[in-house]
Amino acid sequence: MMCAAHAGGRVLLVDHARAPGEKIRISGGGRCNFTNLHCDPRAFLSQNPHFAKSALARYTQWDFIDLVNRSGIAWHEKTLGQLFCDHSAKDIVAMLRRLMQDAGVDLHLQTSVTQFAKLPQGFALTLSRDGKETDVTARNAVLATGGKSIPKMGATGYAYDIAAKFDIPVTDTRPALVPFTFAEGRFAPLAGVAAPARVTANATSFKEALLFTHRGLSGPAVLQASSYWREGQPVTVDLSPDADLFDTLRLRRQQRGRRNLTTELSTLLPARLVEHLATSMDLSGNLGDRSDASLRQLAEALQGWQLHPSGTEGYRTAEVTLGGIDTDALNSATMAVKSVPGLYIIGEAVDVTGWLGGYNFQWAWSSGMAAARALSA
Repeated sequence: MMCAAHAGGRVLLVDHARAPGEKIRISGGGRCNFTNLHCDPRAFLSQNPHFAKSALARYTQWDFIDLVNRSGIAWHEKTLGQLFCDHSAKDIVAMLRRLMQDAGVDLHLQTSVTQFAKLPQGFALTLSRDGKETDVTARNAVLATGGKSIPKMGATGYAYDIAAKFDIPVTDTRPALVPFTFAEGRFAPLAGVAAPARVTANATSFKEALLFTHRGLSGPAVLQASSYWREGQPVTVDLSPDADLFDTLRLRRQQRGRRNLTTELSTLLPARLVEHLATSMDLSGNLGDRSDASLRQLAEALQGWQLHPSGTEGYRTAEVTLGGIDTDALNSATMAVKSVPGLYIIGEAVDVTGWLGGYNFQWAWSSGMAAARALSA
């Protein structure tokens, strides 16, 4: 939608959904975390960490914020620079639809592309809707079909199918920004319990909320770490991310030594979590009965809690797809496919994946504008 609204000339936008921008509509709890104040190339994963720099620099978060402001959409900052609509994600969808309408974009909904072929000058497509097929030709084509995440919203691997058709390389893809699962409902008794934590996977850490679920672990810190985790690797959880737990417990031993250790820990951690930890750790006795060595050992266990996920919840709940169209096949300034003149690939379909918090939307806006400017030049 962003690209179509700014591409210039005669534009046809084909979407197989009933309404445009469905992933925008459901994002951010219905409020759309549309960008991040701290958007920076370092917040993006790719086999080529430099690829995203051009598009992100030429259309920044400040450019999109200006567009939102000019459209009269009220917004607010939550944590860590995350910007949300005050009212509804539908405001962003409506803004993009107005931009497309003003640009004269022809929008075809509930329409699928059944044939996609290269011509000497452009492309030939067959569109299908309600059992009827229509043949169209285009000088240029832009793939903005996303990845495999959230298939119930209609996500498919269509971009990868087209890439295979034209021998465009695709990096390995996997679910990202996705909850971890654990065998035998390990954390089911803790479902609904949340706590601040620092979660580390593959030497990369994120300090935000952790949430226990019936199937395992979720929450922002876990979703962030999932993009770096690989099967068989451990995840380390620090349950006291803002303070040295040993120092805290030693001070409290001086002040409240007669208190039960579990009672005191329950003032620092959720009580249900302490009960759960007591089934696998020795938390018996009073705080005053613990030596420095014992407190240090306990603190290290709670600040370096090693867990081994059995997997993730997969594309069903993953917010994005990690990997995608190999960036080596694309021009970073225009998003054009080097080997297929007139073909552009943008957004989540490309091997550029952002952190949680509005980064992936900003990549959509920036990469879409990169292609649009090339098309309108």
